[in-house]
Amino acid sequence: MSKTIIADLFAETLYLAGVERIYGVVGDSLNGLTDSLRRQGKIEWIHVRNEEAAAFAAGAEAQLTGKLAVCAGSCGPGNMHLINGLYDCNRTRVPVLAIAAQVPSGEVGSNYFQETRPEALFRECSVYCETISDADQMPRTLETAIRAAVGHRGVSVVAMPGDVALRSTTGTLARSKAALLPPPSVTIPAEADIAELAALLNGVQKVTILAGRGCRTAHSELVTLAGVLQAPIVHALGGKEFVEYDNPYDVGMTGLIGFASGYDAMMACDVLLMLGTDFPYRQFYPEKAKVAQIDLIPENLGRRTAIDIGLVGDVGATLAALIPRVKTGRDGSFLKSAIENYTESRKGLDDLADGTPGSGVIHPQHVARVLSEQAADDAVFACDVGTPTVWAARYLKMNGRRRLIGSFNHGSMANALPQAIGVQSAYPERQVVTLSGDGGLAMLMGELLTVRQLGLPVKIIVFNNGTLGFVEMEMKAAGLVETGVALDNPDFAA
Repeated sequence: MSKTIIADLFAETLYLAGVERIYGVVGDSLNGLTDSLRRQGKIEWIHVRNEEAAAFAAGAEAQLTGKLAVCAGSCGPGNMHLINGLYDCNRTRVPVLAIAAQVPSGEVGSNYFQETRPEALFRECSVYCETISDADQMPRTLETAIRAAVGHRGVSVVAMPGDVALRSTTGTLARSKAALLPPPSVTIPAEADIAELAALLNGVQKVTILAGRGCRTAHSELVTLAGVLQAPIVHALGGKEFVEYDNPYDVGMTGLIGFASGYDAMMACDVLLMLGTDFPYRQFYPEKAKVAQIDLIPENLGRRTAIDIGLVGDVGATLAALIPRVKTGRDGSFLKSAIENYTESRKGLDDLADGTPGSGVIHPQHVARVLSEQAADDAVFACDVGTPTVWAARYLKMNGRRRLIGSFNHGSMANALPQAIGVQSAYPERQVVTLSGDGGLAMLMGELLTVRQLGLPVKIIVFNNGTLGFVEMEMKAAGLVETGVALDNPDFAA
């Protein structure tokens, strides 16, 4: 039986899985793989300045394409830089494969130069994490990692010593792409459980829907259900891009960066119906309302607030089965009141976004509003954590074609620029815009060199307010004197 170099089979497997590029920083423990990529010429190596940026970029690509994206780091410090970005990927539930090179196999366990324990390091930010220590182990381990990342929508980490990558194996390539990447299944609750939920909804007049990113393929069903229920829809930040457009029932957000109309709609309801959301802030949930929740992830049910009914299922398919069971002819007064409240809240926010010509002052709300007005219909926005996320959430308008990404679950600084690199690499003709904080941009400013070297037409907007703005507001809200937040910035545009 003929033999194949591990690194070559590794690269061929990634190509079969549809991988087009790998983000990372080269190193001697990755030499076998990077040389294989060079010789085969099928997968592009995207050279970033910091492996943390590689993980963020891969996560952004996966979030936009829905396909497996890959990042890599050399042994020890190299792949350790991946960890923060991988935490973000895993918590956002996007399919990412991280390649963590390891020191020579014969040196493992000897406190060798740059030696770490990848399995221990990456276990908490992945759905699968294994080390390849034998050449014939590689094909099965890599295929399992790919299926885990795609099937569970999370991070898989494969660690491999550099010398193992250069060995030969009798293993072969997966028989087909379909065998490597089985199509996703659709989960629908049992009919009796759907009937129980319908009975709960039919027994009350005031229903509010809280919709998150789990509604990304369920826009039509969501709007239809809201119409039947005459229910206002409050969207979580992760659901903004999928929920608020073409939606006459949307009444904005609640939570720390939300506004009054969303909060009031949730507090005044008789039943709160949570759809594909793990909205984390318990203080913003109603205490007296009954709560029903639909989510594809079982452990999300009842995690944030006590629930009366919890169904495991795909939101779109579950709603399609639920809608025929929900009674029509409801009194629309609750919805009308919620929409009037939203109109008033929206006006208050929009009034803050007006600019005064010649004043010499540019308010961030005004910048975000003008950006929304001028950006392309299919623009992709990447916003840094902190106040840029506030302005994005309140002033960027979604339309079903635009996308908005950020570190919404993990809450890491410095995400916007590397995420924009990933999106722009995958969609070179698409308009990609960052809403970068001055603190966030400075943290991974080296990636400006990546943007320049790769010739990426990313539009970078920096909110240069000279402070870690959101942290400063939190300090003031807690009655503290702001400390350690001031930033003495250079001229970012120079």
